[in-house]
Amino acid sequence: MAADEASTPDSRRVASLAPLPDHRNVDTPWWQELWRRHAHITTPLRARGLQCDIEFGLSAYIVRASLPDDSYLIICPPQEPSSERPPGDPEGWIATREHPDDPSLFEVLYDSAPSDDPGAPQRPEARHGGSAQPLIEAINHRLTQLGLLPHPVLPGESPHVHSAQPTPPPQARDVPGTPDDAPIYVYGDALRALTDRLNGAESHADAAALLHQILEPTDGLLAQLGEFFEAAGEKAKEAEEDDGFDLSYDLADAAAEIRNLVEVLHVAEDRMRALTPLASAPRLPSSPARTPSLPPRVLPPAQPRNPR
Repeated sequence: MAADEASTPDSRRVASLAPLPDHRNVDTPWWQELWRRHAHITTPLRARGLQCDIEFGLSAYIVRASLPDDSYLIICPPQEPSSERPPGDPEGWIATREHPDDPSLFEVLYDSAPSDDPGAPQRPEARHGGSAQPLIEAINHRLTQLGLLPHPVLPGESPHVHSAQPTPPPQARDVPGTPDDAPIYVYGDALRALTDRLNGAESHADAAALLHQILEPTDGLLAQLGEFFEAAGEKAKEAEEDDGFDLSYDLADAAAEIRNLVEVLHVAEDRMRALTPLASAPRLPSSPARTPSLPPRVLPPAQPRNPR
C-alpha cells in the first residue's frame, strides 16, 4: 500500500527494478553477455523505473531507455568514428534524449567522448571519460528536472553518485599482539562485522535489512565494489603500457561480473523477508533426566558340589 511504502524508512526500502525487455533475444547467450557488460548503466536506470534494452547503433551497441512521455534515451559510446573498446567500457559516453515522432526533440544530456579535433571545445564532463558514475548523475539530474523519472531521487538520497572527495578509511582497530607494520584489513573487518550481525539476526526481516546493505542496486556494497574495480581499471590505464591496458580489461570484466550479480540477486531481499520462520522446537534439557536404578541382578542358586 502507498501509505505503508511512504512510512517505510529509506534504509529498509527495496529498490524494485523495471522489468527486462520482452523479446526473443533476451534468452540468447550473446544478448545476455551484452546485458552483463552494460549492467552498470542499466541497473541504476531500472532502479529509477526506466525500462532498458541493448541494441546495435551505427557502429556499436547502445542502451535505449524508454521515458514516460514516449521519448527515449540513447546512451552509447562514440559512433563516428567507432570506438575500438569492448562493449560497456568505452573511452566516453554520450547520452541523448530523442522522440520517435518529433525530430525536433534532440537533447544532449551528457557527452564525455574525447574529441578528435584538438581545437574544438570539449564539454566539462569530458574529463570523466568512460566512468559511469557521473553519467548516471547527469541523467538523474536532467530527468528529475523534466519530471520523467518514475522513481525520482528521494530527498537526502544519493543518486548513485558520491562526493569526489575521498572517503576517509574506517579507523583501524588495535589488534593485540599484532606488529605495528602488519596489515590491518579495516574494510574486510567491516564486512566481517556485518556477517556476524547476519549470523546473529533474530528474524528474516533483520536478515533482509542486512542484505539490503549489500544488494541495493545503486549504493549497496556490491554496486560500490563494481565502481571500485572500474576505478582500478581506469588507474591501470594511466600507465599507458600494454600490461596496464590488459589489466584494465580484466578489472572491467570483474566490475561487470559484480554488477551482474547485483542484477541476479535483486529480489533476494524480498525473498528473505517473505520467509516464514519455523516454530522453534522444544529445547531439550541440558542434562538427561536420571533414570531409576535397576533392581539388583538375581544370581542363580549355586549348584551343589560333587562329593569326593
